Amino acid sequence: MTLGRKISIGIIGVIAIPLIVALFLPTQYQVERSIDIAKPASDVFAYIRLLKNQDHYSVWAKKDPSMKKIYTGQDGTVGFISRWESLDKEVGTGEQEIKMINVDALEMETELRFFEPFEGTERSYMKVSSLDQKKSKIIWGFDGSMPYPSNLMLVFMNFEEMIGKDFEEGLSNLRVVLEK
Repeated sequence: MTLGRKISIGIIGVIAIPLIVALFLPTQYQVERSIDIAKPASDVFAYIRLLKNQDHYSVWAKKDPSMKKIYTGQDGTVGFISRWESLDKEVGTGEQEIKMINVDALEMETELRFFEPFEGTERSYMKVSSLDQKKSKIIWGFDGSMPYPSNLMLVFMNFEEMIGKDFEEGLSNLRVVLEK
């Protein structure tokens, strides 16, 4: 076998092996964190369903307090959009739209649309449950996806750790705000 042929086979192998591995990797991921808050569940839900209140507890909002904000619709209702524009690369540009609110179940879903520094659309959700009359549990979660062959990046990027840490800090901030 000639040297050129060996190099060609090597190059094909270097390209093919990661693509084959990516076929067997998940394309979906989920990150979820929770915290107990010494407030009635209905009070907690009334606060978190307003996207403008995220400025008081969200880690991403606190990273750039001078980011430009644009709001469309009535906050706390389906269809409300909170848009942000930041020069900080960790914050970037995007928007969050309320897609579902279930007042009886104390849960809401939003769609996050990222434009810069990367594009993507993901689902976020918050659920509140009553632990007793004066205490509640809040769950903050995020569902994401990376289609084949981009899903190979999931081997190198630990979204559970990256986003989870921010959710934990945001939920701790929320507890401080609500338990004042």
